[in-house]
Order: sequence, then C-alpha cells, then structure tokens
Amino acid sequence: MNIAVIGTGYVGLVTGTCFAETGNQVTCVDIDQKKIDLLNAGGIPIYEPGLDTLLERNRKQGRIKFTTSLEEGINDALIVFLALPTPPGEDGSADLSYVLKASEQIGKLLKEYKVIVNKSTVPVGTAEKVSDVLQKVTQIPFDVVSNPEFLREGVAVEDFLKPDRVVVGTRSEKARNIMSTLYEPFVRQGNPIYFMDERSSELTKYAANAYLATRISFMNEMANVCEATGANVDMVRLGMGSDSRIGKRFLFPGVGYGGSCFPKDVLAMVHTSTDYDYDFKILKSVINVNQRQRERMLEKILAYFGNDVQGKKIAIWGLAFKPNTDDIREAPALFIIKGLLEKGAKIAVFDPEAMENVKNIFPNEISYAENMYEVLPNADALCILTEWNVFRTPDFGKMEKIMNRKLVFDGRNVYKLEQMQELGFEYVSIGRKTIK
Repeated sequence: MNIAVIGTGYVGLVTGTCFAETGNQVTCVDIDQKKIDLLNAGGIPIYEPGLDTLLERNRKQGRIKFTTSLEEGINDALIVFLALPTPPGEDGSADLSYVLKASEQIGKLLKEYKVIVNKSTVPVGTAEKVSDVLQKVTQIPFDVVSNPEFLREGVAVEDFLKPDRVVVGTRSEKARNIMSTLYEPFVRQGNPIYFMDERSSELTKYAANAYLATRISFMNEMANVCEATGANVDMVRLGMGSDSRIGKRFLFPGVGYGGSCFPKDVLAMVHTSTDYDYDFKILKSVINVNQRQRERMLEKILAYFGNDVQGKKIAIWGLAFKPNTDDIREAPALFIIKGLLEKGAKIAVFDPEAMENVKNIFPNEISYAENMYEVLPNADALCILTEWNVFRTPDFGKMEKIMNRKLVFDGRNVYKLEQMQELGFEYVSIGRKTIK
C-alpha cells in the first residue's frame, strides 16, 4: 500500500518506519525543513532503540522517503496518517489546531478516495471534527478513522511490530477492510484488531493511559504510607503484584510519571469529563499526587541539609522521564534541578541520551559530564532520577573515593537497602527506611 504519515515525531517516525518494514511505500511529511534534511541524509532526530537500524534499511531500499510537500506526500497515498502534536492548553484541553489545519490542507488536495487516520492522541469527537473540516473543502469521498497508538517510548519499535492489540474506530466497511489488510502482518500470532466506533476508539487511548497513571500514583501513595509506618514498599509491591487480578506491571514507586503521554492525557481526560459535566475525582487526585511526589523528593534532599544547600554540589544521574529515551517532557528531574538551583546548589548531571535536550532549558546553569563518574568529584550527594541500566551496578569504591560524602538519594529504588548498608552509604529512597 501507499501510505503518507504527516508528522515525524516519535509516533510518526516509528509508524512510518514500521509500515515500510512490512513492504509498504511510505512518505513522511513534516514542515520542519531541517528535520527532513536530516532524515534524507540518513540521520535521525530522536533516540529510540532499534529505530535507526530499521529506518536506514528501509531508506536504502527505497520504501520510505521524507518531504516537506504535503501534496507530494499524499498524492499517491491510499491511507494518510495524522501523527501531529496535540499539546495541552492551560486548562488541560488538547490543542487540535495542528490536526485540523492539516486536515483542511489535505481536503483541498484530495483527488480521489483516501482513508484519513487520526494516529495522534485526540479527544472524543475529533474524528467528527476532522470530517466536518474535510467536507467543507472537498466533494471527494473519504473516511476518517481513529487508530490510537499504544507505543511505549524506549520500546516503541517492538510495540508497533508486535502489538498487544490494534484499536480501529470506524463505521465504514470500506475503511475497515483497508485497515484490516494494513495491520494483518502485525497480528499474525493472533493478537486482536478491535474494531469499534470512532468515539470509543478515541476514549480507549485516554482510558488506558489514565489507568496506568493511576496505578503509578497509587503506588507512590503506598510508598509514602510505607515510609510513615516503617514498612517496605518493595515487599508490599511483590505481595500485591502476585495477585493475578492486579499483576506486576506499573507498581514501581518513584518520583512521579512524566513524558509526552501520561501528564497530557490525564489532563485531557479530566477536561473532557468536565466538558460533559462529569467530575472525575480520581484523576484529579492522580495529578495532585504526581506533582506532590516530585516535591517530596526535593524536600527530602533539602531536609537532609537542614534546608541549606547553598554552594553544595549535587550530582544527578538521569534526566529523561524514563530509561531508553531522550524525552524530557514533564521529566521529574527538571523540577528537582530547578528547585535545587533556586536554593543555591551547584548541579552536575549525566544522562546517556537526554543531555542535549536539557541544554536547551539549562544552557549554562548546570554542568554536564561525559560519563556517570565525572559528575561525582567533590559531590555532597548523588541523586538518581532515571533508572538507566548503566546506573545499576556502579563502582561504589570509586564513588566513595571521589565524593565528599557517601550520600545517595535514589528516586527510583535502584539499589537494595542491604547492599547500601553494607557499603556504608547514607541512602534515601522511596517507600523504604532511610539508611544513615
């Protein structure tokens, strides 16, 4: 099939590349000339494990190309995917301006039937809005389909190629058949394609992310209760997760969720509910708990120094909102760095992939290191904010020699309490006793 993908962010680039991998002819369109030039030159603007290899193979074999011309992109395409940003407004609502503007432009260029697919995470009723925009500018037949993505940054390629499920919202039999043929190579092992109406499809994505965010905030609340009562959240998590009704995933406490999906989607779900005169109390609490969790970590650091970190050097391992990505959107590390800087601390950071993005926010205020040990000389404390695997088995002897103080604030519970106690480190983690 000939496919166009509008937008070359995380979702668009993964979507286009993976469709090309199954033999489709894909054209990716973006208004950012520098990004398109980079992609045409063989570069890649994001870090996503495995994507570079896949993209290079399909680019060399001529199955994927990149352009800034919307007309060129959609001219031969049967299916046009909209993978555009839907950033939150001040009230939490999703901004559909990019989606609706692109839809209008596509409508004016239509010459024959096409399936227009909302791949972006969009509120209930967006498919109808896109249809309305198209109908105003064209008489050419089309179908608008909702096909939300369920990609986890860091494993997005694997998620796309081997999806747990594919959700397609359409009431058109023609569009259903086209989408079924498109996705058949990805579900050969029997994972389902769920066809439903467009509104249900749109809401499914928000429901999934809102529920996962709720699990994270619930475990962070449990971790706080564990600290208050002297219990160990690691043991509680194991006991809970062994219940088949609950499961083991998304039960790890930390300094709160971040990224491009959970914060935005939870806010949008609350806003949508409000629009329909429903007060979604649980999700409002989820948002509050998540914000409070990063504040608690900052407070722990400040409290340890008697609320005086003026001139203290705090080393930080991990800036991305999660491992295996360079995405720093809503990353807890940014909040904690800002809070420490306001109190006069000196900050030195290392992250395997996210430092270039952080430099756009803190170009001169903090120092950046080439490796994880370069941030440690004369550090008064180390704070771990992203659980990259490279941080799991460090040279503790080397750390002891070069740090001013053997003090670790672990916002991701990377290390075992017994291990840190044996090594003689002061150790502050989440939902577990503090080792002094």
